[in-house]
Amino acid sequence: MSGGNWSVLGGSVWGPPPCQDWAPRTEDGLYQLGSALLSLGLMGGSGPAGGLYLFSLLLGGFVCQALWGGLSVCGGDVLTWAALQGALCLFRVGGLALRLLRAPLPHGELGELYRALFRPLGATPAEFRPVVEASGTRVWTLHEGDAYALEQATPIDQLSLLLSGRVRVSLDGQFVQYIFPFQFLDSPEWEALQPTDEGTFQVTLMAETDCRYVAWRRCKLQALLERDRYLGRIFAVLLGNDIADKLYALNERLFIKHGLILDIRLPGLYFSLEGREPASGPAPAPGPAPASGPAPASGPAPAPAHGPAPGPAPAPPPLADRRDHANSPSPPGP
Repeated sequence: MSGGNWSVLGGSVWGPPPCQDWAPRTEDGLYQLGSALLSLGLMGGSGPAGGLYLFSLLLGGFVCQALWGGLSVCGGDVLTWAALQGALCLFRVGGLALRLLRAPLPHGELGELYRALFRPLGATPAEFRPVVEASGTRVWTLHEGDAYALEQATPIDQLSLLLSGRVRVSLDGQFVQYIFPFQFLDSPEWEALQPTDEGTFQVTLMAETDCRYVAWRRCKLQALLERDRYLGRIFAVLLGNDIADKLYALNERLFIKHGLILDIRLPGLYFSLEGREPASGPAPAPGPAPASGPAPASGPAPAPAHGPAPGPAPAPPPLADRRDHANSPSPPGP
């Protein structure tokens, strides 16, 4: 093999020899601008909007690289590669733009739902569209006095979200709380059951005003969330926030015996306060002295308990029983 061929092969495999002298100047503005656009493009987000941002900046960067390669460096390979990569980015930009144009912003009540809950979490209209399709693009109506669910009777087979009106939640006829617009009607039931489990409502949900709500069948929505992990994360955030809001609303209605508000975040701190005074409260007032009577004939007096008794002391045995016990002969010794 000749030396010339060996030098060409060695340069292709091992690369050019190390730089001996660095160029005293920097590249022109096209190269710098293209590098900046490529760097910004690689910081793009997810979803159609994030992809459009990413590939648009990459397209601008590759165009600058192609112009730099053709005008400044005069390198055919630089121009060719930059033009090819720019063409691929152009195709991606066109596809993403068409996808966003085909999914316009929803209107009406579903549009209000998107703007209130989904858009703040970063969901685009294109990503919200499968959610609307899973609901059948239908909004249901509950008239005043109609029941959405009856305790121990209505099966849990869907997930619903209130769009307008107010729903009253009760248990055994006792008021529990209200559900307001843009809150789920049955988020606790959704989280309590596995996708394959069946169950019935433990509370009654009654419309106090004319209400409008959107509903998703449980199996259909579960299949959508398993297929689209991004929507699954969005629903997980919405459901968790909804359940937390309901629990904190209940926090103000839960009282124990002495008027202390039960903090649902630390329920173990109050379980032993049932029947006891709080540590910082006033000492219990002394009750009336017990009626005088003959003391038992045998046995020491009981030692006083530490702290207030958890409840009323048991009544002493009748006087005749205590006398019989005092007069009974003691058992013989060993």
